[in-house]
Amino acid sequence: MVSLNRMIRPLTCSVILIVALFFIATTVNATTSTGPFAYITNSGDNTVSVINVTTNTVTATIPVGEGPKGVAVSPDGTKIYVGNAMSNTTSVIDAATNTVIATIPVGIDPFGVAVSPDGTKIYVADYGSDNLSVIDAASSTVIATIPVGTTPGKVTMSPDGTKTYVENPPGGVVVSPDGTKIYVVSLGIQSYVINGPTQYTNGTVFVIDAATNTVIANVTVGNVPYELAVNPAGTRIYVENTIDGTVSVIDASTYKVIATIQLDSEPRCIAVSPDGTRVYVTNGNNVSVIDAATNTVIANLAVGSFPYGVSVSPDGTKIYVVNFYSNDVSVIDAATNTVIANVTVGSKPMSYGQFIDQALSTPTSSSSATPKPSPFVGVEGIGSIVLGAGLYMMVRKRN
Repeated sequence: MVSLNRMIRPLTCSVILIVALFFIATTVNATTSTGPFAYITNSGDNTVSVINVTTNTVTATIPVGEGPKGVAVSPDGTKIYVGNAMSNTTSVIDAATNTVIATIPVGIDPFGVAVSPDGTKIYVADYGSDNLSVIDAASSTVIATIPVGTTPGKVTMSPDGTKTYVENPPGGVVVSPDGTKIYVVSLGIQSYVINGPTQYTNGTVFVIDAATNTVIANVTVGNVPYELAVNPAGTRIYVENTIDGTVSVIDASTYKVIATIQLDSEPRCIAVSPDGTRVYVTNGNNVSVIDAATNTVIANLAVGSFPYGVSVSPDGTKIYVVNFYSNDVSVIDAATNTVIANVTVGSKPMSYGQFIDQALSTPTSSSSATPKPSPFVGVEGIGSIVLGAGLYMMVRKRN
């Protein structure tokens, strides 16, 4: 006859083993995080595609407003702000749930979007209203509008009496790394002459004091600049000039153009690497790589059809390029300057601005707090194994 102690012993050990494994699984799940994520605005189907930068896969598709263009991620990676050009709104997305939690009315045709380094302010350049909307992140309300550019669609008369339509709207917007300055680029006057060629004047970068919301300087750049970027040190501002096919380099201390870099074709968007050594500019069907030390183009990389937005992963190892006509995102290895992946997204993607979460990791759960992974697959899990082994030895000794 089998003793009761002999029957209980294997059962007890099995229970202990199951409990230990449960703790290990729970701990691994709690401490494992993925990301960062890239947020791609799809202007053709009014959505945002979420790409896991670690796996280069689309993990979610989020409906937003009409005609999304600009996008920016909060410094802690918890919120994404999207400018919807056709519905004149800014969508606020919760990164933990991938849902829109607020829709903020702004000016006409919002274009570029940027977030202050402390995450308290969102800046939206209103292309059709010639102003910069300042949004309080806590209340999701516009608390100020700053005039930039001139009235779009204004009708003027040329010397020969031909009607000319003139506009000078704002496009891209960035914030200095210390949060004290806001830089907004205005496209320059575009004169649409009846039965004649389109005429252009130089664009302008408006320098705004973030504390007073006032313009403190104007910097003249090339023709029709859409977007700009600032280096991590805050010492240089890079502006792409679409019609000229150039990049203007501005000294952020003097507000003077110190270099003009010629490209092979018309640029659209621009980004700077996290270490400030490289500048990436989309143009034609390529991305030009600029050496920031010499202000020279050192490579031209073929990507998808008609690339728009460009952004760099927070560790600087990958460049993400949004291709408008091929409806995908090209992933470039920064070390080898080669395309290593293509990720299919929505229709007519654009993504003006910094569209990659610059936080080092993003939680996989719905919690907004980012868990700190243990270097040993979870210290608590190891503790559970030790506890389980100790209990097993106690039971074995007693029986």
